[in-house]
Amino acid sequence: MKWWFRNGGRRSLPFSLCVWVARRSRTMRSDAALEAIAKASEDRVPNIVLYNYPSFSGAYSALFAHLFYTHHNLPSLILPFSSVPLLALRIEDLCFEGLETCYLLDFIPPKEFLFDLSRKSKCKIIGFDHRKSVLGHIPPANDCPENIMINVNLEKSSSSVVYEYFAGKCEDANISNGEAPCLVDSKDKGRVELMLKYIEDGDLRRWSLPGIRAFNIGLSEWRSRFNCISNPYMYKQLLKLSAEDLITKGNSCVSSRQNAASKLLEKAFRVRLGRGFYGECLGVRADGNSNLSDEIGKLLSVKSAATGLRPIGAVIFMQRNNLKMCLRSTDSSTDTSEVAKAYGGGGSPSSSSFIIRLDEYNQWISGNFITMISGFEYLILTLMAMYTSFLS
Repeated sequence: MKWWFRNGGRRSLPFSLCVWVARRSRTMRSDAALEAIAKASEDRVPNIVLYNYPSFSGAYSALFAHLFYTHHNLPSLILPFSSVPLLALRIEDLCFEGLETCYLLDFIPPKEFLFDLSRKSKCKIIGFDHRKSVLGHIPPANDCPENIMINVNLEKSSSSVVYEYFAGKCEDANISNGEAPCLVDSKDKGRVELMLKYIEDGDLRRWSLPGIRAFNIGLSEWRSRFNCISNPYMYKQLLKLSAEDLITKGNSCVSSRQNAASKLLEKAFRVRLGRGFYGECLGVRADGNSNLSDEIGKLLSVKSAATGLRPIGAVIFMQRNNLKMCLRSTDSSTDTSEVAKAYGGGGSPSSSSFIIRLDEYNQWISGNFITMISGFEYLILTLMAMYTSFLS
């Protein structure tokens, strides 16, 4: 088995893989996917490509494999691959006569799956990943079959490494044929490479490029479209995606959400955190707007600090018959999680949450007459609390 592990220019010994196929039943191990596999088996297609779904790096990696095989008129089958075991493609689905190479793009599967695929298919398996978490799967080098080759680079996202890999293969093939080497058309190359830089910035948690947060928000709506089986236009769409357009869309979305959150600030009230033990901050009820809890909390944090209270925003809403409180802070020296942990919740210093009992909540907001829970809501929650207490 061959392994390429890159971190700071150093190479290490082999480690293992972890492959799961299929994330969503109707779109992964679907009739269409199984029919495509059956057709590939009938035609003795030598190359199969499995890519991580729904992942931005996985989708772009699939694009580069598609461009390579299309450019050179080589038969291949590309399928999305995800991590729900009961819905995943099975090893027997992937083992057919004529299969020579199986690519695993942007994921490392479980050793058992990988070794079974290696043994039963007899094909060469080439995998790519950039996640530090896969390092825990490293098995002894002498346990790994020779037909498995894994590329792990902690300094680049999988999509960037796969791009370089297929660009190199394309260049080698073109040189031997006397053609101009080019995986991506010159008119698309700059746009695609900028997309890869932004994807890598997010994948590696650097968050250093201008507009990276807005970029990820703009890109998020595309996640469900990264299935080449249900979306036959995926490759053309990926080639046309622009980092600038996604940043603009992301900023627009952020602005819209912040405007919606700002309207709720007019109903802010004081919250005595831990009945005053953790000080006071501003809070707001956000029933029906829990999806805006992060934006509301951060805006409240700033407003709370401006009024002389702790720089914390408390967002309260009903969630599955429970009263939930989310705490946010924009102040780096403030730890909201100390409050959340004291009440059975958790989170990070800047973002935490917990479930709070109704009677306890009313102690925290006493003195805020207009924000007390309505009589009907109080009755319902009290009866539920009494029923739960009776059962226990």
